[in-house]
Amino acid sequence: MNIEMVEKADHLSLLDIWEASVRATHDFLAEEDLQQLKPLILEQYFDAVHLKCAKNDNGEILGFCGVHDGNIEMLFISPDARGKGIGSMLATHAIKELGATKVDVNEQNQQALGFYQHIGFSVTGRSPVDGQGKPYPLLHMALYSIEGF
Repeated sequence: MNIEMVEKADHLSLLDIWEASVRATHDFLAEEDLQQLKPLILEQYFDAVHLKCAKNDNGEILGFCGVHDGNIEMLFISPDARGKGIGSMLATHAIKELGATKVDVNEQNQQALGFYQHIGFSVTGRSPVDGQGKPYPLLHMALYSIEGF
């Protein structure tokens, strides 16, 4: 498994991973909201973050992470690659190499909340709406020590 820079040509593959991952983990998200996010992610959000991806030995992208200003803005794993340490590997890279110490997690996404707590993040606050002003509360999390990384 390798962590590599993302090329612009990879963006459609990342969008496919994002959608499959969201469908597998964000069952609270309305279909309309998911469809509204897709063009924003492809046309704006990917370009606004430092993107890295995890590729297997065949060059297939299995997950990706985007960091901006010390915040993990996105970390998504292909559903069939979940549970294999790829998320931990990407998060560790984001922390050690990209200086990430913060993340916002949808409150309803208990899997993500547990994942970030497991690797050392703690909840520091809550917003009643997401970044688009939708009623999907966010938990603000921070990493206070990078000792284990």
